[in-house]
Amino acid sequence: MKIKLLFLILISALCLTSTNAQKSNKKITITGTVLDVTKGPIMNAIIMIDDQKTNSMTDAKGTYKIKVKPTAIKIGVFTFGNGTSEQVIGGRTQIDFKFGTMSAQTTPVQSVAPGDEGVGDSYGDNKKKFSTGTVNKIDGSNKKYASYTSMAQMIQREVTGVKISGSSVIIQDSKNLFGSVAALIVVDGVYMDVLPDIPPVNVKSIEVLKGASAGMYGSRGYGGVIVIKTKLQND
Repeated sequence: MKIKLLFLILISALCLTSTNAQKSNKKITITGTVLDVTKGPIMNAIIMIDDQKTNSMTDAKGTYKIKVKPTAIKIGVFTFGNGTSEQVIGGRTQIDFKFGTMSAQTTPVQSVAPGDEGVGDSYGDNKKKFSTGTVNKIDGSNKKYASYTSMAQMIQREVTGVKISGSSVIIQDSKNLFGSVAALIVVDGVYMDVLPDIPPVNVKSIEVLKGASAGMYGSRGYGGVIVIKTKLQND
């Protein structure tokens, strides 16, 4: 009798432990609104979790709803025209974003046309501000790159999540409602839509910006940004 009672207690304890484990892994639902500086709703803002884009977007009222893992740390929004903003989740289930306030990291839309100089010192000035995202850097002076035949080969072998087809670069399978979104290419401060054919020997450094790090380039950086500095540039 005692053995049967002990067995029942053990089974109950195991069931309770299993139930608690399932509860701890249960996703958390976060809701909120995204407003611009005039307190108007921002539609089609993309929700990011820990610097990764999700399929969740704000509706016409600027509201969003997303389920995240309990281990998620940060939630952010990527907007077209207002820049990006990011907050620590910290156990909250209601998180609102208001651009134009001290809590929002706003980025003006880049108005520079492809081929015009548009980065200059602004990249260095804003780099720390958007350091919450992912940045992969390739040091062109490293001798191990001497055997590479192209810059595309350098990027694909050294940075995960990057696909290069011809001269088009896709970072982390970035997409919008119309399909894949190519990364913005910036070579010595000049904006380009395609990856140029620069010999690895002439490359000083390459930085691949993902998530919030690409926010400094406004809507142009939606698909990520590849910043290339050549040895031909005069610092």
